Amino acid sequence: MVIRKLHINEDPPMDLLLLADPSRILVEEYIKRGECYVAESDGQIIGVYVLLPTRPETVELVNIAVINTRHGKGLGKQLIIDAINVAKSKGYRTIEVGTGNSSIGQIALYQKCGFRITGVDIDFFIRHYSEAIFENGIQCRDMVRFSQDL
Repeated sequence: MVIRKLHINEDPPMDLLLLADPSRILVEEYIKRGECYVAESDGQIIGVYVLLPTRPETVELVNIAVINTRHGKGLGKQLIIDAINVAKSKGYRTIEVGTGNSSIGQIALYQKCGFRITGVDIDFFIRHYSEAIFENGIQCRDMVRFSQDL
């Protein structure tokens, strides 16, 4: 597997990005402002993440997704570690990430990768998404925010 930055004229893997964020409008917006990285295996894109500068010395991991057939194989963790390393190499001092209150696996994964909970944005998904999102039998309402010092 190789993780690389998306080429300038290359289309982002929208089907994969929309697995992590169902709002095409929001995805298209942060893709324009951020940097998209893809994981490839045997010529196929199997994972993706997007880094978005938010403040001086701070970058946010705004999207991370893995194709369904590769879930549970450690690829998400590899992508997060790569994102952390890329952020460090670019001189950022802090990396942030947010996920839904219903994203139980992601909440655990971010903490395993060294992120700490820094807050909760109450009703974020109610305010920013027109349709209700359910995951693990739980309505996704709040964004749990994490950060890690680099």
